[in-house]
Amino acid sequence: MQIIAQQPYVKIVRQVRSLEQKDVEEQRYLYLYPDKIVTKYREFPIENVLDMSYRFSGDRGLLYLHTLQGVYSYIIKSSPQSFVEAFKARTESTIYPAKR
Repeated sequence: MQIIAQQPYVKIVRQVRSLEQKDVEEQRYLYLYPDKIVTKYREFPIENVLDMSYRFSGDRGLLYLHTLQGVYSYIIKSSPQSFVEAFKARTESTIYPAKR
Protein backbone atom coordinates (compact mmCIF):
# COMPACT_ATOMS: atom_id res chain seq x y z
CA MET A 1 0.00 0.00 0.00
CA GLN A 2 1.32 3.43 -0.93
CA ILE A 3 2.03 6.15 1.63
CA ILE A 4 0.10 9.36 0.87
CA ALA A 5 1.93 11.54 3.44
CA GLN A 6 4.24 11.29 6.43
CA GLN A 7 4.88 13.53 9.42
CA PRO A 8 7.84 13.27 11.79
CA TYR A 9 7.13 13.45 15.51
CA VAL A 10 9.19 13.09 18.69
CA LYS A 11 8.61 10.63 21.49
CA ILE A 12 10.30 11.31 24.84
CA VAL A 13 11.40 7.99 26.32
CA ARG A 14 12.50 7.89 29.95
CA GLN A 15 15.38 5.50 30.64
CA VAL A 16 15.96 4.56 34.26
CA ARG A 17 19.11 2.79 35.32
CA SER A 18 20.33 1.97 38.84
CA LEU A 19 21.14 5.55 39.93
CA GLU A 20 20.40 7.50 36.79
CA GLN A 21 17.33 8.75 34.98
CA LYS A 22 17.60 10.12 31.45
CA ASP A 23 15.06 11.36 28.90
CA VAL A 24 15.85 10.41 25.30
CA GLU A 25 14.10 11.84 22.21
CA GLU A 26 13.18 9.25 19.61
CA GLN A 27 12.37 10.40 16.06
CA ARG A 28 9.26 8.63 14.78
CA TYR A 29 6.78 9.08 11.93
CA LEU A 30 3.04 9.22 11.35
CA TYR A 31 2.13 7.64 8.01
CA LEU A 32 -1.07 8.38 6.11
CA TYR A 33 -2.29 5.54 3.90
CA PRO A 34 -5.51 5.52 1.85
CA ASP A 35 -7.32 3.53 4.56
CA LYS A 36 -5.40 4.19 7.82
CA ILE A 37 -2.95 6.29 9.83
CA VAL A 38 -0.03 4.40 11.33
CA THR A 39 2.45 5.26 14.10
CA LYS A 40 5.19 3.07 15.52
CA TYR A 41 2.80 1.21 17.84
CA ARG A 42 -0.73 2.27 16.80
CA GLU A 43 -2.91 1.95 13.75
CA PHE A 44 -6.05 4.04 13.24
CA PRO A 45 -8.53 3.04 10.52
CA ILE A 46 -9.27 6.21 8.53
CA GLU A 47 -13.00 5.93 9.27
CA ASN A 48 -12.19 6.15 13.03
CA VAL A 49 -10.25 9.43 12.68
CA LEU A 50 -12.71 12.30 13.00
CA ASP A 51 -10.34 15.25 12.65
CA MET A 52 -6.76 16.44 12.93
CA SER A 53 -5.49 19.73 14.40
CA TYR A 54 -2.23 21.22 15.67
CA ARG A 55 -0.74 24.05 17.72
CA PHE A 56 2.77 25.47 17.85
CA SER A 57 4.53 27.24 20.71
CA GLY A 58 8.11 28.27 19.99
CA ASP A 59 10.04 25.55 18.18
CA ARG A 60 7.67 22.70 19.13
CA GLY A 61 4.03 21.91 18.77
CA LEU A 62 1.42 19.25 19.24
CA LEU A 63 -0.45 17.40 16.53
CA TYR A 64 -3.83 16.10 17.73
CA LEU A 65 -5.56 13.07 16.21
CA HIS A 66 -9.25 13.19 17.15
CA THR A 67 -10.49 9.59 16.95
CA LEU A 68 -13.48 7.55 18.06
CA GLN A 69 -11.24 6.15 20.83
CA GLY A 70 -10.20 9.60 22.10
CA VAL A 71 -7.66 12.31 21.30
CA TYR A 72 -4.03 11.31 20.72
CA SER A 73 -1.29 13.96 20.81
CA TYR A 74 2.13 13.88 19.16
CA ILE A 75 5.06 16.27 19.73
CA ILE A 76 6.13 17.85 16.45
CA LYS A 77 9.06 20.08 15.47
CA SER A 78 7.96 20.91 11.92
CA SER A 79 4.71 22.14 10.43
CA PRO A 80 2.22 19.33 9.78
CA GLN A 81 0.20 21.50 7.38
CA SER A 82 0.76 19.29 4.32
CA PHE A 83 0.02 16.12 6.36
CA VAL A 84 -3.24 17.62 7.71
CA GLU A 85 -4.24 18.82 4.24
CA ALA A 86 -3.58 15.38 2.75
CA PHE A 87 -5.70 13.79 5.49
CA LYS A 88 -8.56 16.26 4.98
CA ALA A 89 -8.46 15.84 1.19
CA ARG A 90 -8.56 12.06 1.64
CA THR A 91 -11.43 12.07 4.14
CA GLU A 92 -13.51 14.69 2.29
CA SER A 93 -13.40 12.59 -0.86
CA THR A 94 -14.66 9.53 1.05
CA ILE A 95 -17.18 11.26 3.34
CA TYR A 96 -18.60 13.76 0.86
CA PRO A 97 -18.72 12.16 -2.59
CA ALA A 98 -18.57 14.53 -5.55
CA LYS A 99 -21.94 15.95 -6.59
CA ARG A 100 -23.17 15.18 -10.07
